[in-house]
This record gives sequence, C-alpha cells and structure tokens, in this order.
Amino acid sequence: MTVLGSWAAINIAGGLILQSKSEGELKYFHQMNAGWNIVNAGISGFSLFRSLKEKSQTSNFNSSVKKLEGFQRALLFNAGLDGGYIVGGIYLIERSNRELKPDRLRGFGKSIVLQGAFLFVFDLVAYFTSRKFNHQILPTFHTSADGGIEIGLKIGLN
Repeated sequence: MTVLGSWAAINIAGGLILQSKSEGELKYFHQMNAGWNIVNAGISGFSLFRSLKEKSQTSNFNSSVKKLEGFQRALLFNAGLDGGYIVGGIYLIERSNRELKPDRLRGFGKSIVLQGAFLFVFDLVAYFTSRKFNHQILPTFHTSADGGIEIGLKIGLN
C-alpha cells in the first residue's frame, strides 16, 4: 500500500501542478490523474491504517490463512476491474474521434488507460508476491478429517 500511496501522491501533486500549466487534451489528462488518485490515496491510507490496527490484535493460524486467501481473491478481482478501466479509457479515446471538442474525452481516456494499466500491474505483482506465502506456509499444514490441523515437518538431507 505504500507503493500505491506514493503513486497517488505523485499523481495528485503532478496532476494539480501540470494541469494548471497545460491546455487542451494534456490539461484534462493531468486533471484525471489527480482526481483518480484521490481515490487511490484513500484506499492506501485506509489499508495502511487497518493493517496497523490488525497488527495489535492477535489472530490464529486459520484466520490468518483466510485473510491471505481473501486478500488474494480481492487482488485478482481488482485486476479484472483494472482491465475494465483500460477498456473504458480506450472507449473514451475512440469516442473522442466523433466529438467536436475531443480534448476532454481524449485526455480523460488516456489517463484512465494509464491508471488502469498501473493498477493492473500493481495488483498482479501483489498477487504473485503474496502467493509466495502460500508455498511457505500451506504445504506444512493440513486440515485433518475431524477439522483439526496436522503439522508436517520437511527435512532436507544432502
């Protein structure tokens, strides 16, 4: 979330500064970058706050695994949404070709494609990074038939 928050801060500051110094399509591009990233900053801030709050709470292994699995599902769902953002941005760019004043749609469309592409990569990198935890944790723990947890130990001898 620190990466997302940093991306948001750069885009908000850059967008606000550059939109005031730009005209036409570029002005709208920077406006959308700033506006879009207000939402990203909120998501990042909320997530970081929640993670600090959860660190102070104790949790058991099962709840931790369920949280990890839920996090991974959310990342994949978000990656699908990100693809939708990219398609929506491409639609706005294409639609701008049929407008008398295309600058706003084209600028907004290009910004949405950029933001969607960043979020797509961000979500997939976070997903595959978090999958490493599955391989470190899950193979050594198994649920028994009675609902208990069996702990396995792997020993490598060379």
